[in-house]
Amino acid sequence: MVDLIAKTPMDGFVPLTLGNVTLSEMTAGPITSVSPFNDTGKDLSAALKAAHGMTVPAANRSTGKASARAIWFGREQFILMGCEADQGLENYAALTDQSDGWTIVELKGAGAADVLARVTPLDLRSHVFKKGHTARSDLMHMASSITRTGDNTFLIMVFRSMAGTLLHDLQRAMEGVASRG
Repeated sequence: MVDLIAKTPMDGFVPLTLGNVTLSEMTAGPITSVSPFNDTGKDLSAALKAAHGMTVPAANRSTGKASARAIWFGREQFILMGCEADQGLENYAALTDQSDGWTIVELKGAGAADVLARVTPLDLRSHVFKKGHTARSDLMHMASSITRTGDNTFLIMVFRSMAGTLLHDLQRAMEGVASRG
């Protein structure tokens, strides 16, 4: 019998540092898509606060901390990552496990926003896209979620099947930014 070995989407390819920017893979733990039922938003937010210490994120925002975070993911939808969703949330929303469906990376360093400026149309200047802000946007030709988690730190999510493309696109952008310095 063959022993299968679980691997992450970017296993062996990251961390990658070019110039003053580092790309690392994040292990987010459980990832749950949460879609509130009609007219349950306030009750869901209270239940989420009681169970996980964070509220439902407003549009284009995230709540929580690195260990457990809620990220707005579209109209009437957010992602809960880093913790198992409390089953009491099922009273207010549809919960769908997404744990194996995403590649999650962190782009960190003084040039991180410059790297992302080469691959996304978002205005990521720190006075516009502040810590806790998030957006669903194109990253080159991929659908992505980009969240600012620190002054020079971004959390990027793409579908797991696009991990190689994400690595390629970010590496080329990192090389371009590094060559300027």
